[in-house]
Amino acid sequence: MHELVGALRSYAWGSRTALAQLCGREVPSPHPEAELWFGAHPADPAKVLADGAGRSLLELLEAEPNRELGTVASAFGGRLPFLLKILAAEEPLSLQAHPSADQARYGFERENHTRVPLDSPMRNYRDDSHKPELVVALDRFEALAGFRDPLRTVDLLNSLAVPELVQYTELLAAQPDSGGLRTLFTTWITLPQAMLATLLPKVLDGCVRYLKQVDPLESPRQAKEFAAEARTTLELAEAYPGDAGVLAALLLNRLTLEPGQGLFLAAGSLHAYLRGMGVEIMANSDNVLRGGLTPKHVDVPELLRVLDFEPLRTPIIDPEPVDENSFRYPTPAAEFALRRFELTEDAAAVDIPRVGPGIMLVTAGTVVLSQAGNELPIAAGSAAWISATDTDIRARALGGPAQLFCACVGE
Repeated sequence: MHELVGALRSYAWGSRTALAQLCGREVPSPHPEAELWFGAHPADPAKVLADGAGRSLLELLEAEPNRELGTVASAFGGRLPFLLKILAAEEPLSLQAHPSADQARYGFERENHTRVPLDSPMRNYRDDSHKPELVVALDRFEALAGFRDPLRTVDLLNSLAVPELVQYTELLAAQPDSGGLRTLFTTWITLPQAMLATLLPKVLDGCVRYLKQVDPLESPRQAKEFAAEARTTLELAEAYPGDAGVLAALLLNRLTLEPGQGLFLAAGSLHAYLRGMGVEIMANSDNVLRGGLTPKHVDVPELLRVLDFEPLRTPIIDPEPVDENSFRYPTPAAEFALRRFELTEDAAAVDIPRVGPGIMLVTAGTVVLSQAGNELPIAAGSAAWISATDTDIRARALGGPAQLFCACVGE
């Protein structure tokens, strides 16, 4: 086992405080810090520290796949099949979805055939893999994810009392299923700019009126009903004026994850993270199809090909306790599995079963990992690479309580 130094990614939507505070660096940071990558993705692999020097985890796995990955090497083409991140969003991310495995293979081959450069900003498919992902909140984490029950969306649109929305509300009320959602989403996301410029301000005015009319003392139920959705619509419109994605966001579940809760996103699930910090794990892919709320490449026709319009009723995952120290986040993904350990200073070291090949990430306090007589202290914001040959790992907190995430290949 060796310390693993994450690759810091700076995007405009990142935070100048969250990752810096977590890692014990000066606040605020010089630039927005959005993601800290712990993995072997070719775009930005983490570094393994050994003998006083750093080496790319990707290079290490390519040089010694059998020793480092074990049976995973043959099962996943000699690659670590997952990417682990810490994500810190100060502003909303793009409205996006990820393809299925078949869609990714077909799209990658098609863009290769048409000779779209791999590093082109117009490229949709940068590899041939799907990208299921799981995010676990480290603080209050807010997101849009999956299409809301259509009848609830009809209630929301009616609550805004916008005459210009009536035809769209009636459309969905007449077909309150995935077909109706597909029709309405497609209509809104492809609205001509002139029509969007007329409709969107009316919708925003409706959101303002709705929020002003809500009186928590007189009508607490109404105050809780769609206030978050209305505020989010106004916030998105301020960040991305004139963007059709603002309308599309009205169709999605507006979620708030409390620390420790998770959100799993399968292929085709439309989503946008709004704000907060979390641990994110996904298949080792960079395939993203965007529909709006971003200055990056948007390809609405391709997004429509991969979207799943079935309403997503229970997208939040509550962790399952394994024992008094640990919790697991069940998902159907074969590429990854994630567990969380809550360690107290006065407790004995705990066994960490079934890790390698894997990554152990500390998100609070300091954890001492021990294996075969060796000890490795890992502070918050850092991680350890555990090879397939590293067994019998134990972990204990040092100097106070600590939180540890263990990422490995799915069963």
